[in-house]
Amino acid sequence: MQLPLPASFHSAESRSLLAWNILRILLALFIAAHGWARFVAGGVIPFGGWLDSQGIPFGLPIAVAITAIEIAGSLLLLIRRWVLPLTIIYSLIYIAGIVLVHAPAGWFVVGLGRNGAEYSVLLVTCLLCVGLQHVKPSATQ
Repeated sequence: MQLPLPASFHSAESRSLLAWNILRILLALFIAAHGWARFVAGGVIPFGGWLDSQGIPFGLPIAVAITAIEIAGSLLLLIRRWVLPLTIIYSLIYIAGIVLVHAPAGWFVVGLGRNGAEYSVLLVTCLLCVGLQHVKPSATQ
């Protein structure tokens, strides 16, 4: 099927770049929404208390840091700054969420289950793929 694309999108490389940029931007917006929703709803302190209840020391400072990274880091991700370190940090945060919350609830988020791991696994996979696109080649290559 032929799509009426501008001439600049006729190469596979230019379409690939567009696709990776769209994914990076959407990830930044999703992560920003996650952090802002927690902040605006007053969920940072309860999140810190929940972390403490799970036996994680310094629950509130961790909750504050995660929320700040989701809000400020998403802006950096949006403007393509520190993409690799941010995607690794976000992946570690969401892997912890999978272990602590989502995996015990099962696989499915809706339908056959509730609050499962499937969305978080997809999110981590997308983050790591976007991060991989920003690995700098070594000088010896």
